[in-house]
Amino acid sequence: MTKLLRYLLGCSILLISACAKQSSPMGGPKDEDPPVLIGSNPTNQSTEVKPEEISLDFDEYITLETPNQSIIITPRIETEKVEFLANKNRVTITLNQELEDTTTYLFNFQTSIQDITEKNPAERLKLVFSTGPTIDSLQLSGTVDFVQPFDKPNFEDVLIGLYRETDTTDLFTAPPYYITQADSAGGFVITNIKAGKFKAYAWYDDNNSLKAEYRNEAYGFLTDPVDINTNVTDLHINLAKANLSELKISRSSGTGTNYDVVLSKPIVDFQIDHPDKNESLFYRQQDNSIRLYHRNLQNDSTQIRLQLQDSVGNRVDTLLYANFQESQRNKEKLTVTSNATNEFIDEINAMLTFNKPLYQIQYDSLFFSYDSAGRIPITPEMLSFSDSTHLRTRLQLNYRVPDTLTIAKLTLNASDSTFQDIENQWNEETIKTTFSRLKTDNLADGISGVVATNERPLLVQLLNTSDEPVLEQYLTDTNYFSFTNIEATTYKIQVIVDQNQNKRWDPGNYRLLRQPEPIYYFYDAEEQTDELIVRGGWTLEDLIIEPRRKSGFPANTEESIRETQSIRLPLEILILEEEDLMN
Repeated sequence: MTKLLRYLLGCSILLISACAKQSSPMGGPKDEDPPVLIGSNPTNQSTEVKPEEISLDFDEYITLETPNQSIIITPRIETEKVEFLANKNRVTITLNQELEDTTTYLFNFQTSIQDITEKNPAERLKLVFSTGPTIDSLQLSGTVDFVQPFDKPNFEDVLIGLYRETDTTDLFTAPPYYITQADSAGGFVITNIKAGKFKAYAWYDDNNSLKAEYRNEAYGFLTDPVDINTNVTDLHINLAKANLSELKISRSSGTGTNYDVVLSKPIVDFQIDHPDKNESLFYRQQDNSIRLYHRNLQNDSTQIRLQLQDSVGNRVDTLLYANFQESQRNKEKLTVTSNATNEFIDEINAMLTFNKPLYQIQYDSLFFSYDSAGRIPITPEMLSFSDSTHLRTRLQLNYRVPDTLTIAKLTLNASDSTFQDIENQWNEETIKTTFSRLKTDNLADGISGVVATNERPLLVQLLNTSDEPVLEQYLTDTNYFSFTNIEATTYKIQVIVDQNQNKRWDPGNYRLLRQPEPIYYFYDAEEQTDELIVRGGWTLEDLIIEPRRKSGFPANTEESIRETQSIRLPLEILILEEEDLMN
């Protein structure tokens, strides 16, 4: 064979091999076009159909992405029976159940149908058909929001559901009859509704179950059913976490020489009644447990009344017999921690937290030091237990620094064996915490303003950038607030409408149809920020904190305007009075 023939034969083999091998073309534009629906059975807006199987054909090969979670079907059907299949350019949905008579069904595919190459989802794809002669066309639209203003998950994970008034199910027990998903701004619309009365809910569906988990997911509800006979607009639902699980004593038993009461969930209030309380019977509370200590009882028991309350208002009032036994188990060491905020202007406010109830203090080893030899004794008058029930694990220290003492730093000193707990354990570590005086040029003159509401009382909180309260004011007779001589830094302001006057926020109770307490906050619409930057020597005044919408439909607009005007008037008068005094 000549060289030329061998060369031509080799080229032919390479050419045949190249033709037989299929590969993606090199280069070319990226496919950014979503799949386009070219036909369906039944067709969109069909009437008098009751399909057992639904098919959709597209202009390219497609795939299905989590259809059981992404495809929203209303009204409610048994989704666990539905089978989804993607084959080439066709999606087939086998229902495996009979649909209701004279009912309009909506399949909202969201982003579940995607092209097979670049995963571009089909845009705004919906299929509507009716098993009766007409298509139901009523709509409900509105908005959702979170009660906690600085903790907003993605609105697109919020579901809004309607349950028929006669349903025995709710947002915790079964998917709703009609359902939709909020958009990125919190807006929603439920379409193709049949006239009737419905209970309305919204929830943050973190686990894609189409139901709310009341232990760990935020949810909201309307107190009264919604009567939908025409298109209904401007519904608003606020969401907040509220653990509705039962409050109960899970177990109670001796632990070493002590007695532990373990609860089913954390509590916000509790009361212990016993003649020896804070004399020889002591206690501590941590998360969802209470530990009882008795200095005198050994191998004996005593009856104790225990009253508990959780955040949603569930209560337990019970008698228990606490057994205190001798034990060879090593006692827990006493530990002490101090508050992290160690700055002051003219008064030191410190919090010492103990892991066990405190029994006594050796004051001769407790003092402030400054410079090289300066010392200020800490006396009993400077100390108090911060809890009104005398929970002796939080010790408040207040000391007003004399004007004559012009120092930049004071150090709190507690030697070892300064604090003794009720088990006769002493602190083994020396405690040193330094408090620094804020410089004048690091101080702002203040922040002041008005909360534009007639609601009372109001708990106004100045927050740091970690959303932790720095200062608080409790307003009962006015809506005007003022924080003066504060550190120059960045703040937020939130206002709790303290409806039950317990000086904390309460999440409400769905079973009692009690809405969560409103929370308002400062927001600068022009700058689109909720932060206040305060510089040294500055004064921020005339701030107006607007109320936020409550769950339900809006109140009369004219009444709302008149109320806002009457609320702001006292602030304007106050400003004029201050100017007169200055003049």
